[in-house]
Amino acid sequence: MNKYIKFVIAALMIAAGVYLMMNRNIGWGIVVVILSAIPVFLFFKNEYILIAFWFLRKQNMAKAASWLTKINNYQSQLHKSQYGYYYYLQGLTLAQENPQKVEPFMKKALEYGLNMKHDRAMATLNIAAGAMQKGRRQEAIKLLEEAKRLDSAGMMTDQIKMMKDQLKMPSMQKHMHNPNMRQRGKFS
Repeated sequence: MNKYIKFVIAALMIAAGVYLMMNRNIGWGIVVVILSAIPVFLFFKNEYILIAFWFLRKQNMAKAASWLTKINNYQSQLHKSQYGYYYYLQGLTLAQENPQKVEPFMKKALEYGLNMKHDRAMATLNIAAGAMQKGRRQEAIKLLEEAKRLDSAGMMTDQIKMMKDQLKMPSMQKHMHNPNMRQRGKFS
């Protein structure tokens, strides 16, 4: 549903509430006018994103992704403040199945802006994981430090510590030797 249709619905509800109050149904008129705040609230906080967050909290990624697919054109359906959360949720729902596809979604989420510090920390942590996976070690270290700074509540301390420990380990590809090769040395 287009985001501006919600304002039309709210205006119609206010008009119906005023009409009820004019016809001596003051109680019902007040109730309808108060209920007109719901479409205005849903203008700023999209219902599909709220439901996707609910299923994400319940660890049901498939249902969260299915609710996100109902947003066909995010620019006409969402308020600008919700663009970042749209990409953030897209990235989180892909994180378990395709971790290599998460990084561009999280970069776009940070580009559009996330309101909560822990959401920015999670997005930065996912970008750091993508950088670490692609071998960009220095970028991953900087991103982990930024995620640690953003994580003021300490909710991601264990994940950050685990990723830092992984960065300390030498890359197995650089130091792996072929066991089938003969030892060629000075005295072989």
